[in-house]
Amino acid sequence: MATSLQCQVPCTARFSSFKTAPSNSRSITLTALGRLTSSCHINYHHQPLMTKASLSVELPTTSAKDIDSDSSKILLEVKDLTAVIAETKQQILKGVNLVMREGEVHAVMGKNGSGKSTFSKVLVGHPDYEVTGGTVIFKGENLLDMSPEERSLAGLFMSFQSPVEIPGVSNIDFLHMAYNARQQKLGRPEVDPFQIYQIIGQKLELVKMDSNFLNRNVNEGFSGGEKKRNEILQLAVLGAEVAILDEIDSGLDVDALQDVAKAINGLLTAHNSVLMVTHYQRLLDYIKPKYVHIMEDGRIIKTGDVSIAKLLDKEGYKAIAL
Repeated sequence: MATSLQCQVPCTARFSSFKTAPSNSRSITLTALGRLTSSCHINYHHQPLMTKASLSVELPTTSAKDIDSDSSKILLEVKDLTAVIAETKQQILKGVNLVMREGEVHAVMGKNGSGKSTFSKVLVGHPDYEVTGGTVIFKGENLLDMSPEERSLAGLFMSFQSPVEIPGVSNIDFLHMAYNARQQKLGRPEVDPFQIYQIIGQKLELVKMDSNFLNRNVNEGFSGGEKKRNEILQLAVLGAEVAILDEIDSGLDVDALQDVAKAINGLLTAHNSVLMVTHYQRLLDYIKPKYVHIMEDGRIIKTGDVSIAKLLDKEGYKAIAL
């Protein structure tokens, strides 16, 4: 990769994660990387990791359980959302409705092909899909009018099933640029390379990652579990208000799943929310959702509490009646 770091990858401003697209597909410039300054020349590995530095961002102490979510602010409101595959025009989403408030955890479950992952990707502006109807309001603004970069900087985060590798871009450089882009969006001062290293320190501990990971290229040569931890590290550093986790449990052994779940729980506050896409009830044993939504044929056909997931685990989708 050239030292100017002018790079294009099929991803949003934060995301390292849109799957590698064909050469003729739309490629979105990674805006944050274009703003990389002298940080690309610094060997972070030799800087002392100070996890208690004064610049570290402390996690809020208020728990999502401490608030009445029925009276809390709506973060994301989806009404009658329809979407097609951009290339073939095949309809996938056929009228999705969902409301997420501050402090809530939602889980979306359903059979393969029901539209779960498509729904997630449409929310973050994946170019493979085209919205054909409905509205999505995020923090009071029209999400569908925003570019993928704008959605990311506004506080929408997505962790993908199979995060892509970004050769030539180290984790520390990526996190530094993404963090400063978000700081600029929020009207806050940017930080220098030494400060970002200190800020990331306590987040590494949260996801149980060694500081050596910061010098490695984004996801390059990472195991499945390391990629998932890296995704949650990005979420921890960026502090997004809505995190969409698309099968964060896939490919994880029990220990790794517990570690990732613990990290996610540690990030939950009274002012953010999580949307988890999963096939398995086991994830919900570690991250407790307030609502479980069942998708079928591009729609949410049933919403309830975690007992729905337990029923699915025992009896399958035949047990879910409209």
